[in-house]
Amino acid sequence: MIRLCRILTVGAGLWLMLSTVALAQSSADLIRAIPALGDFDHAVRTEASRILRRAEAATVVPTLIDAANRHEDSYVQFRAAVLLYGFGGTQTEAFFRAALDSPNDRIRAVAYDYAEHAPDPRLVQKLLTALDRETSEFVRPALVRALAAHDDDTTVRARLVSAVDQGEGYFRGGVIEALGDYVAEYAVEPLVRIASERGPLRDDALLALGKIGDQRALTVVSAAQAEAAGSESESGDDAALLPIVSATACLLDTDCPNQIRYVVDALTYGAATNGGDQALLRGAATAAAALAMAGREGASDALNALFDVGIGAAEPGRAPIALALGTVALRTPERVSAVLMLRDDLDASLLLLRDAFDMLDEDMPEERFFVLMRGSYWNESETPQARAVAEAVMRVLEF
Repeated sequence: MIRLCRILTVGAGLWLMLSTVALAQSSADLIRAIPALGDFDHAVRTEASRILRRAEAATVVPTLIDAANRHEDSYVQFRAAVLLYGFGGTQTEAFFRAALDSPNDRIRAVAYDYAEHAPDPRLVQKLLTALDRETSEFVRPALVRALAAHDDDTTVRARLVSAVDQGEGYFRGGVIEALGDYVAEYAVEPLVRIASERGPLRDDALLALGKIGDQRALTVVSAAQAEAAGSESESGDDAALLPIVSATACLLDTDCPNQIRYVVDALTYGAATNGGDQALLRGAATAAAALAMAGREGASDALNALFDVGIGAAEPGRAPIALALGTVALRTPERVSAVLMLRDDLDASLLLLRDAFDMLDEDMPEERFFVLMRGSYWNESETPQARAVAEAVMRVLEF
C-alpha cells in the first residue's frame, strides 16, 4: 500500500508535467525537437521524443510526416516515423502505406510492421512483390510477419511455405516463428519435417508446432523428448532441447502443469549457475517466453518466472532471460501489463524490462508498448493501480 501511494503521488506529478509540456509546445518547439531525435546524446534524444509524443496531434503529425519524408538524416526520418505511429489517424495510415516504397530501409521496415498490425488485403500484391527484393536482415523479417498477417490469401500461404526452406538460417527461423505466431495450420507438414531433424531450426519448428496446436505434432514431440532425455550429456544442445520440448507439449495440451514446472526449474537452475550452461538457459528462457505469449494454461506462471529469476540473476545469466522477457513484452504487451499490475517489485521488474528493450533495440514494437501504457494512464475507467503502473512504466523506461 505504501509503495502504491508513493507511485500515485509521483503519477500526479507526471500528469502536471505532461499538461505543462503540452501547453508550452509551439510549432517552433516541435521543429527544434526533430533534429534532436538523431543526437548522439541519449538524454537529448529521449527528451526530444518526449516533447513530440506529448504534443497535440493536429500540430505534430504534419511535422513528423514531413520529417519522415524529407529530413536529411535517415535516422531522424526513421525515428519520426516511429513516433508518428503513436498518433494514429488517417494521415498516419496514408504515410505508412506510401512508406512501403521508401528508399530508406528503416522506414520500409516500420511500414511492414504497421502492415502486420493493420492488415489490408489490398496490400497483398505489393508485399508479395517486395519478398523478391528485400534481402536485408533488418527488413525482411518485418516483411515476412506482414505477409503472415495476410495469410488468408492462398498465394501468400504458398510463398511462406516455400520460404521455410529458402535462404539463410536467420531468415528461415523468422519465417518459422511467424508461421507459429499466426497459427499457420497449412504449414504443419514442413514444420514437422524440420522438427524431426537435428539442426539449428529444430527449436523454432517445435515451438511453432506447439503454437499451431495441431495434434499431428505429438509424434515428433515425443521423439524429440526421448532423444534429448537419452543423451549421455546432461548439458549441451540435447539437454537444452528439453525445455523447448516441454513447452511444446504444454502448448499441445499435454500435462501442462508438469511441463511448465520443468521449464521453470530449468530456468532457475540455468540462472543459478550464473549462466554457466548458456545453452540450457537460453532454451529454458525461450520456452518460458513461448508459454507466456501463448496465453494458455499457466502462461502467467511462465511470465512471472522470467521476472522472478531474471531480477535475481547475475550476468551473463541475466541477459538471455531479459531478452526472452522483452520479446514477450513487445509481441504481447497486454500480457506483460497485466502481470506487472500484480507484482510487488515493480521498479526491479521494469529495470529488467528496460535492459531487455536496450538489447533488443526494436523501436516500433517499443512504441506500441508505450501507446498501450499511455492509454492506460489516461483512461479514466482504469483502476488507480493500473494508472500507477502505467506511470511507472513511462518513468523507468524513459518514454
